Amino acid sequence: MTRFDSFVMFAAMRTGSNYLEANLNALPGVRCHGELFNPSFIGGQGQTELLGYDMAAREADPLAMLQAVRAATPGLAGFRYFHDHDPRVLEPVLFDLRCAKIILTRNPLESYVSWKIARATGQWTLTNARRLKTATVRFDPPEFERHLEAAQDFQLRLLHGLQVSGQSAFYVDYEDLQDLEVLNGLARFLGLPAGLAAADATLKKQNPGEIAAKVENPEEMAAALARLDRFNLARTPNFEPRRAPGIPGFVAAQGAGLLYLPLRGGPEAAVRDWLGRLGQGLLGDFTQKTLRDWKRKTLPHRSFTVLRHPLARAHAAFCSQILTGALPELRSALQKTCGLRLPPPGEPQEEAAHREAFLGFLRFLRLNLSGQTGLRVDAHFASQTAVLQGFARFQTPDAVLREARLAEGLAALAAEVGAPSPDFRPMAEAAPHALAAIHGDDLEEAAREAYLRDYVGFGFGHWRAEAEA
Repeated sequence: MTRFDSFVMFAAMRTGSNYLEANLNALPGVRCHGELFNPSFIGGQGQTELLGYDMAAREADPLAMLQAVRAATPGLAGFRYFHDHDPRVLEPVLFDLRCAKIILTRNPLESYVSWKIARATGQWTLTNARRLKTATVRFDPPEFERHLEAAQDFQLRLLHGLQVSGQSAFYVDYEDLQDLEVLNGLARFLGLPAGLAAADATLKKQNPGEIAAKVENPEEMAAALARLDRFNLARTPNFEPRRAPGIPGFVAAQGAGLLYLPLRGGPEAAVRDWLGRLGQGLLGDFTQKTLRDWKRKTLPHRSFTVLRHPLARAHAAFCSQILTGALPELRSALQKTCGLRLPPPGEPQEEAAHREAFLGFLRFLRLNLSGQTGLRVDAHFASQTAVLQGFARFQTPDAVLREARLAEGLAALAAEVGAPSPDFRPMAEAAPHALAAIHGDDLEEAAREAYLRDYVGFGFGHWRAEAEA
């Protein structure tokens, strides 16, 4: 039995997909049906029906149409799929181990300029070189950046799907399409007994030549390309594990439509106190089912979370979880492997020793959050970015408030659900020494190294400057 009973060609406009399809269809026992799930047609330009499925029937059940096409095709049936085609088809096809994956790519700048020329001339394919239409087009930097981002996002999504499902794809670059050996390698990948004697000669390459000669503003194009971060130099690396939404920790006001999504290490006690006085107590211990039931029955409702400055949050978590012994395994590891000198839980510590231990803890967090320790990332110390991404796996909160402006933010939320807002009462949190007493630039720098994504993503500045503002 062959490895595959169908195939999909993942490509994009102006990558040579028509040419590759023509060569696939020249192979015995292969039939590529074009862009089956293009929003504007079925299969090819102007075609709106296939095997009894019109546009409406395809919209109603795209997977049923795909099964019908496969069943009606003798041999290996396939189609072309672009990033803007019906999204309901992508995952079922991507995770189908019996469906071969062909990934066709091209230099994004070349495909963009080719697309601009085709749109200007109306000539999308060429079979006779004497009928070539050409044009010089204007390079639009924002438009190209959108084109590039869409192409990169699509390729990353394909790569992740292949990785998690343990598959490999056959990659073909635009420059490989004239290579008969590559085309026959693709035939072998598909499990076909025979290849091609020659590549298809029907379609002709459009607009050969240097890219700079095809655009009206080559200098502007060069300047725009120069500012793109091709090697992701400005990217903040992220090695934190993905977090679950943490639904059991969500808290709602009884009788009022406000739901609190706590960020551990933040001002949880004060917010819970305010929320309980807003309603008639608190509701918690939710499951996905009970939370959805609450949302259906409670209208209007709003959800929110509260950000705290990363340095203040790390200090609060250090005091509440490490010094108290609430996380004994982590505390022991910090002492044995990181050399932190910690007093027995509940016993006092000199200010200088406390500061030194906290600085060591911040340096541990940088390693912990970057996957360089064997210890799990506890929710109290995870980046706020990662926790919010975890929330979004269930639902993004309506509001992300800042601790510095919490009273007015909570009052505004209460007004949105038609509830009178009680006074917000900030609560002192137990700490042997206040952060203000031990603060220094070395602590600030260590916190920034550990939580760079939070500092950059949420615009946090120097803690003392924000605290005194």
